[in-house]
Amino acid sequence: MRNLPLLCLTLLSLLGCGAIFGFFYAWSVSTLRGLDRIEPETAIAAMQAMNASVRNIAFGLGYFGTPVALLITLATAMLTQVRGAAMALAIALACYGLGVTLFTAQVNIPMNQALAQVSLPLTPDQAARIWADYSGPWQQANLLRCIASGLALFATAVSLVLVTRRS
Repeated sequence: MRNLPLLCLTLLSLLGCGAIFGFFYAWSVSTLRGLDRIEPETAIAAMQAMNASVRNIAFGLGYFGTPVALLITLATAMLTQVRGAAMALAIALACYGLGVTLFTAQVNIPMNQALAQVSLPLTPDQAARIWADYSGPWQQANLLRCIASGLALFATAVSLVLVTRRS
């Protein structure tokens, strides 16, 4: 197989995109929905704890390693002149960069930082207002990250098909 390095890099990129898509998907379909069902003050405390705990090496490798893997895979596809795969990887990298990284930095992180500044305990009315102001917009922003990472995953899967056809 003459494109074994490209195949391995594409699989690594696919794994990274899949991990991040799955992460955002889980938040969309269960985590925030579950938090919306409990007392707002408890939801705030839980979200503060989850936001603090997500800053770890395992998440960092997946989140920050994926665009690096995509970029290296794209460069390899271009160097080996697998043009279709290179185009699909460029689309994946754009989806990830704009829809995941940029949106996270501009929307979700500032919202998380603001929530981290909330001091507990709160009155029930304060907690309800803070959670309502946070949860809905955060979920909408996360849905966009989920879609963007899903598109990156799909584009990377397309590149894998094109790489295997060329090998």
